[in-house]
Amino acid sequence: MHRRHALSLLASGPAAALALPAWAQSDRRLVLGQSCALSGPAAQLGLQMNRGARIYFDRLNAQGGVNGRTIELKSLDDGYEPDRCKANTETLIRDDVFALFGYVGTPTSLAALPLVNAARIPFIGPFTGAEALREPFSRYVFHVRASYYDETALIVKQLTSLGLTRIAVFRQNDSYGQAGLDGVVRALKAQKLEPAAIGLVERNSVDVAAAVGAIVAKQPHAVVQIGAYKGCAAFIRAARKAGYGGTFYNVSFVGTQALADELGKDGLGVVVSQVMPFPFSTTTPIAREYREAVQQAGGDATANYSSMEGYMAAKIFTEGLRRAGSATRDGLIAGLETLQRFDAGGYQVSYSARDHQGSSFVDLSMLTGDGKVRR
Repeated sequence: MHRRHALSLLASGPAAALALPAWAQSDRRLVLGQSCALSGPAAQLGLQMNRGARIYFDRLNAQGGVNGRTIELKSLDDGYEPDRCKANTETLIRDDVFALFGYVGTPTSLAALPLVNAARIPFIGPFTGAEALREPFSRYVFHVRASYYDETALIVKQLTSLGLTRIAVFRQNDSYGQAGLDGVVRALKAQKLEPAAIGLVERNSVDVAAAVGAIVAKQPHAVVQIGAYKGCAAFIRAARKAGYGGTFYNVSFVGTQALADELGKDGLGVVVSQVMPFPFSTTTPIAREYREAVQQAGGDATANYSSMEGYMAAKIFTEGLRRAGSATRDGLIAGLETLQRFDAGGYQVSYSARDHQGSSFVDLSMLTGDGKVRR
């Protein structure tokens, strides 16, 4: 998506209407608030998450909305920086949006969490698998995706089943990177192993020289990467240039298509864990529905995992609202909590009054080296 076109879409809507409570602006409209990266090195994560959600909501609105109401998504750019996300969240809560939706990232979502709990506002479908967003339990936070514990457990299981036991971790130096590292350490400990090496990169940075030095010297069998696409791509290239011949595994937040685009032919063989069904085929009902919606949206919309996660989060939110009947925040929470073993088209989501995890589905994919992804 061209950034200028994306930002013009996100800024649309009469500013004067914001003088009224957003979810009371009209009996026929509900406004959701989103803070995510729409610019900077992690922009594709926010742009695609937003794009997928808008594809779903645009289609829903064209069919009359839900319970007679249309859904509007008001999105603010935080550049994947916690302080900006906190300020955006304060603005959205002050504007009295109905719920917060589709935030992108662990450090940003954690910056918003105290405000969410204080305002008692639903926080739906954040693009993060961090345990700190799951424990301690919050009545207001609903996850659609599996956790980083789930993802790293599958990665470590896959590697060790192949006899690859010297496993290093390249991680972002923040709460996201720590969450991923915690998951790897937890999975390794269960097999009486520990990381062979750990290398750090700062958020929104591609300065990977120190991490390459720390990890390549240990010659691990594989490197598990906990970062965003630009930093991870920079590490892969630099590590290979330094003579490293092992395997690279990433968790889903990396942004699979963005990583594939960034690496090009250098992406061949890079593995990424996934928390959404494979979006590039029609093997599941949700994939068929999603691809049809992307095609109908036209323009520069393309199928990818990050966009599909936005689409899925929008679908789950809508089902909760449909079951709520009345458009109140407590009603939405109650409606979502009735989703027990809910089949979203080959992707199952379950909530209860004490469990808002949603899904534990994890799969593995591989980059092909020509910008594509296969299972």
